[in-house]
Amino acid sequence: MTEQLRRISRALISVSDKSGLVDFAGALARCGIELVSTGGTRKTLADAGIASVDVADLTGYPEMMDGRVKTLHPAVHGGLLGIRANAAHAQAMRTHGIRPIDLLVVNLYPFEATVVRGADFATCIENIDIGGPAMIRAAAKNHDDVTVIVDCADYSALLAELKQHDGMTSLLLRRKLAAKAYARTATYDAAISTWFAQATGQTAPHYRAIGGELIEELRYGENPHQWAAFYRTPDVRVGVATARQLQGKQLSYNNINDTDAAYECVAEFDPKRTAACVIVKHANPCGVAEGTDLTDAYRRALACDPVSAFGGIVAVNRPLDADSARAITEIFTEVIIAPDATEEAVAIVGAKKNLRLLLAGGPPDAHSPGIVFKSVAGGFLLQSRDNAVADEMKLSVVTKRAPTNAELRDLIFAFRIAKHIKSNTIVYAKDCATVGIGAGQMSRIDAARIAARKAADAAKEAGLSAPLTQGSVVASDAFFPFPDGLLVAIEASATAVIQPGGSMRDDDVIKAADTHNIAMVFTGVRHFRH
Repeated sequence: MTEQLRRISRALISVSDKSGLVDFAGALARCGIELVSTGGTRKTLADAGIASVDVADLTGYPEMMDGRVKTLHPAVHGGLLGIRANAAHAQAMRTHGIRPIDLLVVNLYPFEATVVRGADFATCIENIDIGGPAMIRAAAKNHDDVTVIVDCADYSALLAELKQHDGMTSLLLRRKLAAKAYARTATYDAAISTWFAQATGQTAPHYRAIGGELIEELRYGENPHQWAAFYRTPDVRVGVATARQLQGKQLSYNNINDTDAAYECVAEFDPKRTAACVIVKHANPCGVAEGTDLTDAYRRALACDPVSAFGGIVAVNRPLDADSARAITEIFTEVIIAPDATEEAVAIVGAKKNLRLLLAGGPPDAHSPGIVFKSVAGGFLLQSRDNAVADEMKLSVVTKRAPTNAELRDLIFAFRIAKHIKSNTIVYAKDCATVGIGAGQMSRIDAARIAARKAADAAKEAGLSAPLTQGSVVASDAFFPFPDGLLVAIEASATAVIQPGGSMRDDDVIKAADTHNIAMVFTGVRHFRH
């Protein structure tokens, strides 16, 4: 690609976000570039002593209709779209007195931020930019001649290029900025269309656009031969995408995925009610527990599967304190994510060079709606977030024996966890701590066997004479299709079961539970997680 340098003699600036505007515009003016601006932008420049031409002087019309109409005019769009080397275009510009615009600097009305702050329908509508996207798309289309900037972060790159090329820009820069411009308007329109669909009650509109803003490029994806990047969507949800990383090397694709899984799981536990800790390995919890404090919760979670926890992700639901930081750093851990942390805890974690500490600023709301999506060949699947919370489910006792209060507490705890483990899953729990987890199995009976085996291994590791499943309860993310999976749990000495119910053989499963004096409750809610 040749440089194809183009001089910037005239710039139109119309920005909602005025960060860095005065310094940038001042630098352009010192390069001898004529500035044209609109409304609030022109006032900001004037207040700083920087002269600019009012766009109304170009169009011959004042801003009108509360600013809805100000740049939608041939004097603006002709100046952006006219191909300089096209004789017919040049003649039309001369005939109609249209002067070229060589640089467009526009960032859009803050629609996304307006929605996030919960503004009413009318206010959101007024924050839909019309003239901005039209100008951006025009300038980007004509990038052979016009430079377009939609992000304050690109001011420095443009100024550097003007300095390097004596007031001109290269085709490479103009193309990169044009690509970014189209991506920005696409993301903007995606946010608007998604909001409109929600506002009008359309869960499956005919067209669905998904847009995001780059957080960072990643070293690689799930495997080193795959490229990857991390994007933020307009749907602001507290968690890994909003967290502040205090230390440690860059997060990997797998780190981010696992950290999200851990923090979403720990969000099931109200920090006002109890301290809680979740340890995740390969996107599945390998230990979860409540505790009197975070240290207690961590140690109880670790006891479920200390082998898998090595090199795992730890999420807590309260600010990380010094004692819990010491406990967690006793073994190799990849990431700790917490709502906040004390200065002493930060210093303790800081002694571990490669351990990442993320502070999310608060817990995500397990009740909140939202959408999740995944790609498939030639398309993507989209669904609402699984925001069914175990504490609020109406439980039906289906066996002769009802669970005791202690069993009921553990059943609800276990079903909370089953929601966050890959299907098929079985979770054994006792005293509000997991004691055995079987995840991602093709057969539910295998999940029950694996969970029991892991509990036996953990008991051996801890020097206990009996498996941890003795006297535990068991949760299944979906119904038992046959009694066999339940019988494995009974053999592991579980005393109570929670499951959705709904199998054609529910009666057989209930009969098996009654035969062994096992309490069973149905939730009527399934938690498949594929």
